[in-house]
Amino acid sequence: MKKINRRPGPMTTAIHAGEGPDPATGASAPPLHMSSTFVSSDVAGFSAHDLEDGQDGFIYSRWDNPTVAMLETKIAALQGTESCLCLASGMAAATAIFLTFLSAGDHVVVSDVSYAGVAELARETLPRLGIEVSTVDVSDLSALDAAIKPNTKLIHTETPVNPIGRLTDLSTVSALAHRVGALHSCDATFASPLGMDAVALGVDLIMHSITKYIGGHGDAVGGAVAGRADLIARMRKEAAIHHGGVLSPFNAWLIARGLSTLPLRMKAHQSGALAVASWLETHPRVSRVVYPGLPSHPQAELALRQMTNFSGMIAFQVGDAQEGRTVAQQMIDRLQVIHYAVSLGHHRSLIFWMETEPLMETSFRLKGAQLQSYRDFAGDGIFRLSVGLEDAEDLIADLEEALA
Repeated sequence: MKKINRRPGPMTTAIHAGEGPDPATGASAPPLHMSSTFVSSDVAGFSAHDLEDGQDGFIYSRWDNPTVAMLETKIAALQGTESCLCLASGMAAATAIFLTFLSAGDHVVVSDVSYAGVAELARETLPRLGIEVSTVDVSDLSALDAAIKPNTKLIHTETPVNPIGRLTDLSTVSALAHRVGALHSCDATFASPLGMDAVALGVDLIMHSITKYIGGHGDAVGGAVAGRADLIARMRKEAAIHHGGVLSPFNAWLIARGLSTLPLRMKAHQSGALAVASWLETHPRVSRVVYPGLPSHPQAELALRQMTNFSGMIAFQVGDAQEGRTVAQQMIDRLQVIHYAVSLGHHRSLIFWMETEPLMETSFRLKGAQLQSYRDFAGDGIFRLSVGLEDAEDLIADLEEALA
């Protein structure tokens, strides 16, 4: 994108950042470069370490690719960071953070509720590699402060947290991390890059499953980490070049096309979710609704202070676990507009039943106060509803039929 005399707005940034007319053809739309290798015009080294020696241009698509680089530039511009690394999935992005910045003997604090794959990686894989892990309710700042140790190198948060919608005070967590020289990484998938200014809140590494809101159409899997240039450069060599979990150029092209409409879509997601959440609060079969845009959210003040878009993610309860399973089957049988399916952030609405006890046995394994904090939001289980771009009236009618 050509330099202009003022900082472009989010819509202009989403459309133009990283792009420009194709110099070879004049094509207005960005090209798709599926090549795995590139012809060199200079004598070049064969090692990833040569990248540190000022090697310029594209060499091999595991190192870098023009289409993927275009998407990385676009995400960094929209997130307000110096750089970005795109990888093959959200889990690849999370793994990249942990395995680039942690070594045997280091300590990491991880949100005790997080995306299930991250929760299981933290509890099962990292300890096997000699990394000490503390899983903490990071919305409890005193508990977080108590968990920090001299060898703490990273605090990994998520807000709003998947699947229950609990929030984390990012600026305070950043201050606690930086006080001991640790990095603060945050999975901001639920919020999207437009949901909060994570850079201003002190987050060092901002992670997204770009399968979700950034791509927005449910047709391409990918992950991204945005942050300072030096941190992303370390991750590129470690996670992309050495671990190899790189993003396909075709997926990058699809996701970049979706990203161009992200500001419009996030406004529509928020508008639809607020209408649906407000209606759910009035339904006699619904016992609890958790949505950051509602005054009833237990952290409504933090949501207003920290979030600039409340996104489209709603959690709601319908009673005990048996009632939840019954309603889930009704949804499978009756829903016509909303898809009963996992994932989130797509243009179509998605809903899925998440029962508390099985999640405690597999992903989260919480006890005591941490389990109670989870149950305060989820009870015996919640429906995770990702409100898409359909008319809110049609979504409400679909849910009304399923809940009857």
